[in-house]
Amino acid sequence: MKFIVDAHLPPALAAALGAAGHDAVHTRDLPAQNQTRDGAINDISLREQRVVITKDTDFFYSHILQGRPWKLLLVRTGNIGTRELRSLFERNLPTVLAALQTHSLVELDRQSVTPIR
Repeated sequence: MKFIVDAHLPPALAAALGAAGHDAVHTRDLPAQNQTRDGAINDISLREQRVVITKDTDFFYSHILQGRPWKLLLVRTGNIGTRELRSLFERNLPTVLAALQTHSLVELDRQSVTPIR
C-alpha cells in the first residue's frame, strides 16, 4: 500500500512502513518539506492513491466534506513517543491494512482500529 505521513508524525513512521514493504513518504521528503500545504498533500494522495496518515483533524473534515484525501488514517493517540508509535503501528498494521481495503477513513487509537467510512 502507498502512504504519505504528515508532518505531525515522525519520519521514522514512514521508514517503518517502508521496511514493512510499503511505499511510504513523509512530508519532509516533499519539495516544500513539512511546510507542504494540506491541499497539496490531498492532491498527491488522490493522484498517487496514497493513504494520508495524520493526527491533523483538518484532513478528517476535508475527507468527510470533500472526499479528499483519497484515503485517511487518523491517528488519535494524543502525545506519544516515536518508539511507542512504531510499536502501535507494528501491532495494528494488519488490521489497519484490512480496514483500508474496504473503508476510506480509519481511526487508530491506543486501544483499537476503527473503520469509519
